[in-house]
Amino acid sequence: MKISKIKVQNYRLLKKFELDLEEDLSLVIGKNNCGKTSLLSILNKFINDKRSSSRSSFTCDDFNIDFQKHLKQKIEENQDFGDNFLGLSLKLFISYDATDDLSNLSKILMDLDPLNTSTVLAFEYSMSDEDYQKFKTAYNEFKILKTAKIEERYSDAGIITPEELAARQILRDQKKQLIFHDFLKNNHQTYFKLRKKSVLFDLAKGIEDDSNFIDLISEGIQVDKIINLNIIEARRDVSNNDKDKTLSFLSSKYYEKKETNSNDSVAIQQFKETLTDTDSQLDAVYENLFKNIVEKVGTFGGVAQGDSVIKIISTLQHRELLKGNTTVMYDHNNEHSLPEHYNGLGYMNLIGMIFEIEVLLADFRREDRENEKPADINLLFIEEPEAHTHPQMQYVFIKNIKNILQAASKGLKPGDIVFNLQTIITTHSSHITAESNFDDIKYFTRKDKNQVIAKNLKDLEKDYVAAGEDKYYKFLKQYLTLNRAELFFADKAIFIEGDTERILLPAMMKKIDQEYPATPLMSQNISVVEVGAYSHIFEKFINFIDIKSLVITDIDGAKEFTSKDKDGKDVVAIKKCRMVDATSITNASLKFFHNGKSESAHYVSLKLDWKILRKNAKKGSWASNRKGRMLIVYQTAETNDDGQAYHGRSFEDAFFHLNKSLLVTPAYEFNSLTEKHLTKFLAGDIDVYDFADDAVGSKPTLAMEILLNSKTDAENKEFSNWQTPAYLKEGLIWLMKD
Repeated sequence: MKISKIKVQNYRLLKKFELDLEEDLSLVIGKNNCGKTSLLSILNKFINDKRSSSRSSFTCDDFNIDFQKHLKQKIEENQDFGDNFLGLSLKLFISYDATDDLSNLSKILMDLDPLNTSTVLAFEYSMSDEDYQKFKTAYNEFKILKTAKIEERYSDAGIITPEELAARQILRDQKKQLIFHDFLKNNHQTYFKLRKKSVLFDLAKGIEDDSNFIDLISEGIQVDKIINLNIIEARRDVSNNDKDKTLSFLSSKYYEKKETNSNDSVAIQQFKETLTDTDSQLDAVYENLFKNIVEKVGTFGGVAQGDSVIKIISTLQHRELLKGNTTVMYDHNNEHSLPEHYNGLGYMNLIGMIFEIEVLLADFRREDRENEKPADINLLFIEEPEAHTHPQMQYVFIKNIKNILQAASKGLKPGDIVFNLQTIITTHSSHITAESNFDDIKYFTRKDKNQVIAKNLKDLEKDYVAAGEDKYYKFLKQYLTLNRAELFFADKAIFIEGDTERILLPAMMKKIDQEYPATPLMSQNISVVEVGAYSHIFEKFINFIDIKSLVITDIDGAKEFTSKDKDGKDVVAIKKCRMVDATSITNASLKFFHNGKSESAHYVSLKLDWKILRKNAKKGSWASNRKGRMLIVYQTAETNDDGQAYHGRSFEDAFFHLNKSLLVTPAYEFNSLTEKHLTKFLAGDIDVYDFADDAVGSKPTLAMEILLNSKTDAENKEFSNWQTPAYLKEGLIWLMKD
């Protein structure tokens, strides 16, 4: 038995949200503020909240913003309740088979068809039609009174200038806009009610039938035997303060869970017997220790003989003894034992999580409750396990956690309690992501500013396989694992060809920031990925993660050259050439994204807006679209300071065309350039195309030399003695904007 899917409606960013869960472990990843914590929150509030149906832990801010706007419009336009669901909901889709114990689930099953092996648990915080009508009436009365108070408080009395009148009107309008939110904030618990349901899963349609349900609250059916949720939150009580004994406290919690477990009864009994023996020994010690005060008490006498005779005995409690009286130590070089707070926070966090996991596993087994079986489904939610830990620790954690949890739920030895366990782990760690099974990964991304969706990474593999590009997906998976799992957490991405761009890009971004300081590139969460000339291999991935992406490539102009073979016959070959002579391009990525077009004239004529692309989901191809989130830039025609126009074919000739003066200055050293060709270029004997083609010995070295020879001007602007080629500059400016 397992949860196959989670659906959430109208909760914070989870407006219309669906998440497929894996059988064992689901790794939830995504950028900051993309709904990961909201998922934990709604699960906890609905499943673990023991409050009555008349009260809830939900607040006004839990309602999705678009839902609040919809409800406001519906009420102010005096619309009927209709068929719309008004509220928050969490649905757990439960799948089972013939091997499962259905004694608990049978109470909520609504379809006896043996082929239907799914049911839905639904939790709602919603309004009924009756409550909706009451809400409307109360809100309209509140609005009239509140509006009158606003008009009175922010009247135009005493205001003279038009500017003051306009400012006062704006203030009044702002206050009026908040009336609905104020009413909802203070009154939602009066009109929204908690509801728990078992909903029919319509096998024929493959969806839930909300009109066919069992009210679990009115029927008195508890769900804690069906599902048990335990959480390890990101805000863990880990500290290396010498007064803090977090791990030691966890050891006592662990004991409390294990105490009633029959499998550990021998160890528990030994502990209790040792305490009894210690009590007897302490009784004798206490008799001497407290002898003086006991005798003084005895001198006061009493009504009858012996009334004021007391004795002090030892009553060690096995549970209380562990609280504050155990210390977790760690061995240092096999010579000394050091207290827990000597550990770094990373180790303490990792050890603390292991303790917590063991405590929660004991809770799942119901070890502290006699004659009670584990719930049918046990859900463990671990939030951001990477806190305080370095990459190697994160690798160790994710490599081992799945095996540890599987072993615990399936039993390590005969007689162990077996239970169904599913785990959700959320993370911001690229290291944990890279070490994970990609089929377990769930990627959260914003669909718009008020809505988040979840994507299965294994669905991306299906897209590649369907297109006959299995090897591309294999390459992508290896590449992301070894190099760039950080892409999943980036807000924007830059895909570059090689070392030259990688080395120089930060300097170019800095130059853009100096010119446009309002939204600096260097302060944005941008991931730079080196893909060679194979950005087209990443196209499905770029579309999948749906972040603003800049692809930087070379135009690679070419034309047909005719030569003779050994038999004297003409042989036509496509070879690189100057862009002024080019008739075609050889760049595979450019041709892919532009539907196979190879004519150089097409690319030369494109303005920036036409280089912005968007994927057509139905056709599966990319097309120019100003609303697109991907831009491909390549060399364009430019005029340098000497008035010479030139269209570069690669970064090197485009850069040297603009920055010939950098090579003329004696103080600047470029050892990567062949002196013979440099002399010819400066003398005008060869053009920039031949110079870039023949003179550059090492492109990475050249890039480093450009940085080493860079200067800061009198206005403190860095890299001021060279210019960025236009195609790179316009691409970075586009990326800089939201």
